[in-house]
Amino acid sequence: MALSNAGAAGRFVDGAQPALAARLGLAHVEYRTRTTSTMDVAHALADHGAPAGTLILAGVQEAGRGRGGKAWASEADAGLWCTLIERPADPRALDVLALRVGLGLASAVAPFVDGPVHLKWPNDLVAGGGKLAGILIEVRWRDGQPEWVAIGVGINLRAPAGFPMAAHVRAGVTRDALLVEVVPVLRAAAACGGPLSDAECAAWDARDAWRAQRVLGPVAGVVQGIAPNGAVLIRDDDDVVHAVRSGSLQPAGSD
Repeated sequence: MALSNAGAAGRFVDGAQPALAARLGLAHVEYRTRTTSTMDVAHALADHGAPAGTLILAGVQEAGRGRGGKAWASEADAGLWCTLIERPADPRALDVLALRVGLGLASAVAPFVDGPVHLKWPNDLVAGGGKLAGILIEVRWRDGQPEWVAIGVGINLRAPAGFPMAAHVRAGVTRDALLVEVVPVLRAAAACGGPLSDAECAAWDARDAWRAQRVLGPVAGVVQGIAPNGAVLIRDDDDVVHAVRSGSLQPAGSD
C-alpha cells in the first residue's frame, strides 16, 4: 500500500508497508499513524537489528524534534515526517552528513516549491524567507565506531498552525511525490565518504541563504561560506575568519 496525502493520518494501518518499501527500493518501511517521534522509533528498531535502508514514516509526531532539542510541529497530514536508518562505514563523513542531506534535499524539493530553495547552515532548508524543511542527524556508537545513523527529515506540505510564515511545497504536492524524490538523495548522502568536495562546497555556496550576510552568532561577523569539514566560515570585524562547528546562525537584527 503506497502512502497517500489524501485523508486523515489514521486512515493508514500501522506497521510494515512492503509494497511501499519495494517501490522505494528500501529494506523496510514502517508507518505509524501517531508516534512521539520517528527518531524514537528508528532508534528502537535499529537497536533490534533493523537493516540499513529502513524508513519510518508518521502521520503525526507528538514530540517531533529538531537540532538542539527544539520542537518540530508535526500535525496530521501537514508534512512528510520520516527517519531513515543507515549503517555507515566512514565515521569521518558523519560530521558533514547534515550538509550533504541538505544539498540533496534542496535539489529534490525545488521542483515542488515556488521560487528558489536555499540552505541555512547547518540543517535547514528555507524558501521565501520561511523554513521549509529541517534535518536531524543522530548517531549511535559502539566501540568507537558508528553502529547506525538516524537521518530525520521534516518537510512542510502546509504551514503548521501558529507558524504562518513557514514555507511549504505547492498545494497538491503529495507525500508520495516527495518520498520518490527524497529517499534516493538521503541514501546517496549516507553512502558518501570523507569531507565535502570542492563541488559540494560550491553547490552549498550557490544556495547559501546567509553567505555575505552579517550574523550575531555563533560569532559576530559576515558569513563567508562553509569549509570541507562542515564548519561555517565567519569573518569578524578584525578580518579574522572563524571556522565554527557548533551553534546556529543568528542573523543581525534578530532578537
